[in-house]
Amino acid sequence: MTVVKSRLLRSFFLALGIFFLGLAFVGIVIPLIPTVGPVLLAAYFFSKSSERFDTWLIENRLFGGIVRDWRAGLGFSIRAKSIAIGAIIVTFTISIVFVIDQSIIRVALFALAAALVVYIAQLPTKRLAPAPA
Repeated sequence: MTVVKSRLLRSFFLALGIFFLGLAFVGIVIPLIPTVGPVLLAAYFFSKSSERFDTWLIENRLFGGIVRDWRAGLGFSIRAKSIAIGAIIVTFTISIVFVIDQSIIRVALFALAAALVVYIAQLPTKRLAPAPA
């Protein structure tokens, strides 16, 4: 990916990358907040704004594997997909049942949750290498 030429746009993308990376760190601490999506968004924005931040993220012990696998088209592990789908189901159910009163918004949230689950389920699944014999 190439860094954009506009200094203003690069600064904006860098700020977005830092924001989403911070959100990913929060997702590590708070289980119901996703981690993978914000990491991939941070990687995208870093790739457009700063080669240094992009390289740092790719080589990062915590998040580098996610970004490398995504860019290589390997997809996500079954575990990552299961956690993401579980988090969507739990958080949207809490919102729909306990927080939202308007029926139209409940229906919209249900439709969004269903779309997200279908999208995540259809993403490529990373095949784990077989254990050496």
